Amino acid sequence: MPQAVAGPEIERLIQLLARMPGLGPRSARRAALQLIKKRDTLLGPLSEAMRVAAERIVVCHECGNVDTSDPCTICRDASRDPTTVVVVEDVSDLWALERSGAVQARYHVLGGVLSALDGVRPEHLNIARLVERASDPAVKEVILALNATVDGQTTAHYVTESIGHLGLTITRLAHGVPVGGELDYLDEGTLSAAIRSRTAF
Repeated sequence: MPQAVAGPEIERLIQLLARMPGLGPRSARRAALQLIKKRDTLLGPLSEAMRVAAERIVVCHECGNVDTSDPCTICRDASRDPTTVVVVEDVSDLWALERSGAVQARYHVLGGVLSALDGVRPEHLNIARLVERASDPAVKEVILALNATVDGQTTAHYVTESIGHLGLTITRLAHGVPVGGELDYLDEGTLSAAIRSRTAF
């Protein structure tokens, strides 16, 4: 086991940073060192921002988004299309769609996907609340914006079965060739999906 190179406080900082997605032990050490070097301009403000976030961030009871208010900013936005609900796996997917500006609808965060391997069952996800929201007469379409993985598709099928009796239009994101993509660099699954989802020219 490698020996600690700094005091316990710094080692704890490194260990906590190493738990972040995309940060291994080496990257965590570099990040910790950068924070320490810029204590006044980075470490102090970051620790304060994290303290405030820990105190104020809540999960929206309506859609499952995270915000500092409940209902969240998106749910309170009267300019959103109330007839469409976009179902996503996680808040990060909601943020990605918002950055794209592609849709001005309402969202529903499931909080994960069904996975027999990981023991994630329907009751572990925010599906019951989705059924409630989809039962609102104002809702006409549910867009399944779930990842194109086995678990994502399994979840999409389960959601479709759960709300299918409501008579809604249920759609999913198209899968295929990305804008600017070259066929030679795409995997077989993406190419197959692109062929199946082909449209008139």
